[in-house]
Amino acid sequence: MKVLVVVHDPPYGTERAYNALRLARMLSMRPEVELRMFFVADGVGCALDNQKVPKGYYNLGDMAESVGRHGGVVGCCGSCMDARGFTDEQLVKGARRSSLEEWADWTLWADKTLAF
Repeated sequence: MKVLVVVHDPPYGTERAYNALRLARMLSMRPEVELRMFFVADGVGCALDNQKVPKGYYNLGDMAESVGRHGGVVGCCGSCMDARGFTDEQLVKGARRSSLEEWADWTLWADKTLAF
């Protein structure tokens, strides 16, 4: 099954992005699932490397990197990154700059699309 997870929410302040990443990580570990994850709007902050969080608190950058390590493909809206001053070098390993065109392609590719 082909699953696309789209994250619009910022990395912290709500738990929507956290729950999206928890689900994406679990799905990416299943052999029957091909997973793609797209961060858009404030969601692009989830894929930033070197996030400093309080001890014992979840780190969404680490979680996004984990999705990639388990075979998921992670894309970040390039124009959303630019609007927030984020560079390609700031992204976690396994995440990359993407585009609206690729998001559209991934949406057509997916059997299921989940939006957070």
